[in-house]
This record gives sequence, C-alpha cells and structure tokens, in this order.
Amino acid sequence: MAVWLLLFSVGQTERVHVEFTGQPIRIEYRPGLRAWRGKLLSGGNAGSEVHAASFLRERLIVLDSTLSRNGKERDRILAHELFHFAWWRAGNPLRVSYEHVVRSELLAKIAGEAGWSAEWRKDALEPDDRRYRTRRWREYICESFCDTGALLLCELDTHHEMTLPRRAWKTRRDWFEGIAIPSSLKI
Repeated sequence: MAVWLLLFSVGQTERVHVEFTGQPIRIEYRPGLRAWRGKLLSGGNAGSEVHAASFLRERLIVLDSTLSRNGKERDRILAHELFHFAWWRAGNPLRVSYEHVVRSELLAKIAGEAGWSAEWRKDALEPDDRRYRTRRWREYICESFCDTGALLLCELDTHHEMTLPRRAWKTRRDWFEGIAIPSSLKI
C-alpha cells in the first residue's frame, strides 16, 4: 500500500497534511490527448482535446505530454486526477455531503466553478438533472469535487479557470478542511 503525504493549504498561514492511501497508480505521458466516443486517443483530430484521463480500475493516469513542460499546471491536473480516485473510493456519505455544498450554491444562484471541467458540465445541466440526480448531475458533482480539491492541494486560491465567488470558495475550502481532510483519502 502506498501512502502519500501532501501539503494542503487551508488558509493564508495554516497548512495541513493530506494523506492519500492505496495501491500505486501508474502515470504515463502521451502526446496529443483527445477524448472521442468514450475512448482516449493520442494524436489525430477526432474528438476533443483533453489534458488528462484517469482509468480507475487500471489504476492509471494519462497526462498529455505538453504538461511535462509546465510544472504548476501539471501538478494541478495531476491533483485533479488523484481526486478522481479519492471520489471513487470515498463512499456515499462523503459524496452526498459534498453534493449538499454544491446544491446550496445552485439554490443560491451562485455562478462559477473551481475549474473548466466542472464549469462546462454545470452549464450543460438541465432543470431535472439535480432533482433526479441524473448521470449528468453526478458527473458534474464529481468534477466539481476534483477541481476544488486540486486547487486546494496546489495552494491556488486563484487560477484562470476558477470563476467561483470568494464566499463559495471559502465554503468549499471549509468543507474540505472539516470533512475530507481530517481522515486520510483512499485512492
């Protein structure tokens, strides 16, 4: 079992250790990543460009090779992918708790998100998605969790993809500090 201790910023001066526990995850770089019809492609023009992909059962993260030249962005995207593993292993109580945080934002009509992968999914939600907890809704909540966790883990209170207002950001940061961080995150 691998145990990774990472520093997690929860405020201006306070730092908390995050412990990720679980079997090792293989990380690979591939050029020109694209998602097309549920598959990850390397090179070509089919599909949409992506920075990375996680294969949970295979315990594999694939990063676009351009990220090897951009350490801060690589770290943020790698952290996002690690949070996919944490979300998968978290269990329903933690997932539902985070969902309530985001649901409260939507009910308060708070716009914005912690990253593009969550934002475009949020924008694509239909009125019944939240009520019926559709796949589109659940995927949005997962991406929101991963984008938020990645920014916190990388100590980024600002990023060009982060459009969430400060008060909502503080609520999410407090949730991560109070709920997700005190225990180790299984990946």
